[in-house]
Amino acid sequence: MLQRCGGLEETLPMLSRLATAAEGDHYLHWDELRHRPPPEGLSHEQWWLAEKLSRRPTPLPLLASDGQAFWCSQPPVLLQGLHQIERQAGINAVAPEAVNTRSTRDRYLLSSLMEEAITSSQMEGAATTRDVAKAMIRSRRPPRDRSERMILNNFLTMQRIRELREQPLTPELVLDLHRLVSADTLDDPGDAGRLRPPGKEVVVDDAYGTVFHVPPPAEELPGRLEELCRFANGETPKVFIHPVVRAIGLHFWLAYDHPFCDGNGRTARALFYWAMLHQGYWLFEFISISSVINKARGQYERSFLFSESDDNDLTYFLLAQVKVIQQAIASLHAYLERKAGEVGALQQRLEGMDGLNHRQLALLRHALRHSGFRYSVLSHQNSHGVSHQTARSDLQKLAGRGLLIAGKDGRREVFRVPEDLAMRLPG
Repeated sequence: MLQRCGGLEETLPMLSRLATAAEGDHYLHWDELRHRPPPEGLSHEQWWLAEKLSRRPTPLPLLASDGQAFWCSQPPVLLQGLHQIERQAGINAVAPEAVNTRSTRDRYLLSSLMEEAITSSQMEGAATTRDVAKAMIRSRRPPRDRSERMILNNFLTMQRIRELREQPLTPELVLDLHRLVSADTLDDPGDAGRLRPPGKEVVVDDAYGTVFHVPPPAEELPGRLEELCRFANGETPKVFIHPVVRAIGLHFWLAYDHPFCDGNGRTARALFYWAMLHQGYWLFEFISISSVINKARGQYERSFLFSESDDNDLTYFLLAQVKVIQQAIASLHAYLERKAGEVGALQQRLEGMDGLNHRQLALLRHALRHSGFRYSVLSHQNSHGVSHQTARSDLQKLAGRGLLIAGKDGRREVFRVPEDLAMRLPG
């Protein structure tokens, strides 16, 4: 291409224009670049050449189906995103007061686990409302259908990941997580916790049958899972890989290999959380990435396709997921600020009522938005991590003040939100 530019007098300015064209805060795929106006004096092909020449590849141990290695670059836009994540959610980041305070930490943790469990399941087809799903988890009611089972499985898996954060990843652990994620939700129950056997090949396609990705054959999966675990544990590659890049790469790797007949997306996101917690990013106990991904599924899927179609360049997926993480962190802070404001407003309304603790305030805040809702001693106990007697005492005192209506559901004691609760509060 440069030979067409003539002699040295024409070549040097062209090289200068190519170098300038590669600068900026973008990282464009050809499908995006060709629809934008090129820098002055360059064709789209020359601009694309400048972009490709500026990318410095770091090979990764993940191999594509054709045996070629995936790799990633470190453009300034990626480094900037990683730096922001490190400042906001890294090991030395200052934690928001609400998740550092014992009185509110457990409540926000439960809310986060439920949000991730519900949204991750909805991405895979679960159909139920948030209120019904949260009530099931709080009351420990058995799931009534496959959708509720998916959500409960995800919730239990997220809890399990918190317990496993100190352990290295092994193939057995990946299989155990998949078994927990997919139990009683698969057409063939024997597929839970089992790699795709030969003869059960799968493809990633859309509702119209268009195939976007053909995963590696089943015969390669045991070896590829071993390599995935070595990468997850930091054994490969020998060069430094940023911890967030490693966690996102693990997410991509499992999704690319699609080692299970179903439940791959949920398992991939679970491994991302394991990696972040394992590497010390404890704030990710409170962060839901699925809620962000679910709002922009097209961008998520396109970043996967871009990485696979442009010489196995994982940078596209990394950039997309870094943006997801940044949005999820921002959502957490906005949520905490909103809840703090709600608590403050509620406390003002309850200013004339002495003796209400933070658990009762949290319940009343929820009750004001859910007229007719019924609380049980067990659901209140699970929401706040207190004893049965403490939970029962909380509810009875609220009923004694007329803020809840005590009753029975069979032999179970329940406390219903009155229709006119807002009018019963002072202020």
